[in-house]
Amino acid sequence: MVEWITSDGLTGYLDACRFMESRAGLIAKGEAEECIWLLEHPPLYTAGTSAKPADLIDPGRFEVHTSKRGGQYTYHGPGQRVIYVMLDVGKRGRDVRKFVQHLEAWVIATLDQFNVTGHIREGRVGVWVERPDKPLTAQGTPSEDKIAAIGIRLRKWVSFHGISINVEPDLAHFSGIVPCGITEHGVTSLVDLGLPVGMDDLDLALRRTFDTVFV
Repeated sequence: MVEWITSDGLTGYLDACRFMESRAGLIAKGEAEECIWLLEHPPLYTAGTSAKPADLIDPGRFEVHTSKRGGQYTYHGPGQRVIYVMLDVGKRGRDVRKFVQHLEAWVIATLDQFNVTGHIREGRVGVWVERPDKPLTAQGTPSEDKIAAIGIRLRKWVSFHGISINVEPDLAHFSGIVPCGITEHGVTSLVDLGLPVGMDDLDLALRRTFDTVFV
């Protein structure tokens, strides 16, 4: 069984980290169910284990938190659905690469519920969408924007941290960092793509598609 928790309002980042660490420890001991936690954070930047100091462009803009998840700098804030994934990877094959692929597939299946085609790109972490409404790149390929970020940590084969999907955040807030160290592509959201999607709509889609990926 997987417990689903949805938090209203804005959840502090340090409070979230404390909860995840505690819950992951209990899952590893067999004392708690796996957990998916849906929430929003106040505006903040987090630095993953591969973050480069030069990628924090505006350090005084929002709180900056050092995170032990994988990845580089990312933004969290209102209008972005954060999905913290506390799952027992040890019981799900002990294959970290495959687990991350399942997270990617879950995001793509969820976006498909809104007729949005998500893509995985070699060398670019996260999920991307093509932007035919924007000019072609210098290489003559379609422009692409990032719509979802993925960064996890494992302890005793239990995952925590997870995914963020942009529903309707203030996209200008991403300008204080180089998101995930990538400069040649932008960031988008479901609403930015012209879709009248709310947080509740996304939550329903996440629940509907979870069991199609994580069997």
